[in-house]
Amino acid sequence: MTKRKICVVTGTRAEYGLLYWLIKEIEEDIDLELQLIVTGMHLSPEFGLTYKEIEKDFKIDKKIEMLLSSDTAIGVSKSMGLAQISFSEAYEDLKPDILVVLGDRYEIFSAVASAMIANIPIAHLHGGETTEGAFDESIRHSITKMSHLHFTAIDEYRNRVIQLGEHPSRVFNVGGLGIDNIKKLKLLSKEEFEASIDFKLNKKNILVTFHPVTLESSTAKEQFQILLDVVDELEDTHIIFTKANSDTDGRVINSLIDEYVSSNSYKSVAFTSLGQLRYLSALQYVDAVVGNSSSGLTEAPSFKIATINIGDRQKGRIMADSVIDCDVTKSSIENAFKKLYSKEFRGGLVKVKNPYGSGGASLEIKNILKTIDLKNILKKSFYDI
Repeated sequence: MTKRKICVVTGTRAEYGLLYWLIKEIEEDIDLELQLIVTGMHLSPEFGLTYKEIEKDFKIDKKIEMLLSSDTAIGVSKSMGLAQISFSEAYEDLKPDILVVLGDRYEIFSAVASAMIANIPIAHLHGGETTEGAFDESIRHSITKMSHLHFTAIDEYRNRVIQLGEHPSRVFNVGGLGIDNIKKLKLLSKEEFEASIDFKLNKKNILVTFHPVTLESSTAKEQFQILLDVVDELEDTHIIFTKANSDTDGRVINSLIDEYVSSNSYKSVAFTSLGQLRYLSALQYVDAVVGNSSSGLTEAPSFKIATINIGDRQKGRIMADSVIDCDVTKSSIENAFKKLYSKEFRGGLVKVKNPYGSGGASLEIKNILKTIDLKNILKKSFYDI
């Protein structure tokens, strides 16, 4: 019997962290053949050449260079075009039975568009979510419409995928993939973590990740500067920054981080990528994840820590009670920190439940990918509610 070829695409460190256990499940299944395509930020020196970390874990079948040095709108569009050309050639060579993608980034859009034209069945993970402040919203729903199998993180997102016209029999609520990492990784002790980042923690500690809000014009610098002004005034607090991704204006934020850390090295440290182990280990020891990263919504609640979610980037996503929403103004962010350190709020954190489940998504997805009937899967009819 020929093995079913499952091709997984990854373009960013965060998404690879979510995909890791699924990739491992596929690789270890004797009835499946793993194909791995690495693209986007993984191949960029500026973003840490993270493909080298992947190579320690798995064999990479194709590396697709597509990221131009420009993070302008023109640069991103050109990168998408380059990616689509190269993906079409990769699929012709690999001939996968199913393509697996996660999320909503522009390189994933290109990967999916090429696969759709090549009549390759597409499985989309983490669809049905909304992020009203980023063009990821439109990309995510577009990928849903090009895909044939859907794996969502909660029932509300499953319902939304069905609302987009996808047949319920092809939409599976499996929970959030990030929970598998929390359950399966042996996280670092405080001493090991401090040694791994060469930085001592303080009485209070925060982890800051702030990405550009792509549907707002030229506000990355102003918005991030406001956040820096607030965190700079916090007392007895050490700050761990993880840098922005390759969205438009990502470099603006990263240069502000570098300037801040060089002037405040006694209380702050910055990383292009912490990697999954150090990132999740950090969540054990910080008081809050601060910024606008989805991880503050999907992973942080499992550690019973707070999230200060700033602005509109994650607007529309389901949030745990540990998430403090605020606007991108100095007073709003300051009030969020006051709430974070209030006795009443901190007392409630122990009861927080993560709405994204308790793990097991990777195995469930692998089993469905392995057993689902692919005959006639490419033919889709719009499902009317």
